[in-house]
Amino acid sequence: MIFLDLLIGFLEVGLFSFGGAYAAIPLIRDVVLAHGWMDEDMLSYMIAVSESTPGPIMVNLATYVGSNKGGLLGAVIATTAVMLPAFFIILFIVVISRSLLKNPFIQASMRGLKSCVVGIILATGVYMILGNCYIMTKGSVDYAAIFITCVLALLYFGSRKVIKKGLSPIGLICLAAVTGMIVYGI
Repeated sequence: MIFLDLLIGFLEVGLFSFGGAYAAIPLIRDVVLAHGWMDEDMLSYMIAVSESTPGPIMVNLATYVGSNKGGLLGAVIATTAVMLPAFFIILFIVVISRSLLKNPFIQASMRGLKSCVVGIILATGVYMILGNCYIMTKGSVDYAAIFITCVLALLYFGSRKVIKKGLSPIGLICLAAVTGMIVYGI
């Protein structure tokens, strides 16, 4: 039964996630929590681990959840299920793309999807920041997390103003890791 649940759950994620992995995080969260595969804290940790390991976040999360719940076969099923819809959609788009992409209605719908994806990613970021800044049991604010977030935002947007180019995502991830080790390690 777990294998069928993994297949259906991650097929849903693969079918209905537009805009990449960050936009898929709320959908993955809903599927994982609805099935009781992980609790909220463990899922947040796995999102962080999936962001820092090579490969797409959505695939990394599917592989971990599948492995955790169904061993090697569960990992294969969840990973395949999350990738199959995108594979077939891209295959379909390549076949019909020349004529479709010139259609003004298709162009307008793609522009509309872009704004939706930006909103979903922004909402996910705000949700994760707020979820990680408050300790639910004590209700206190984690000022170190707010400090690190502000420093990274200032560095990123400041670098865009000064050198007209933002810091690379890899540089930001490394800087966040070092800053977290310094702040929380001391």
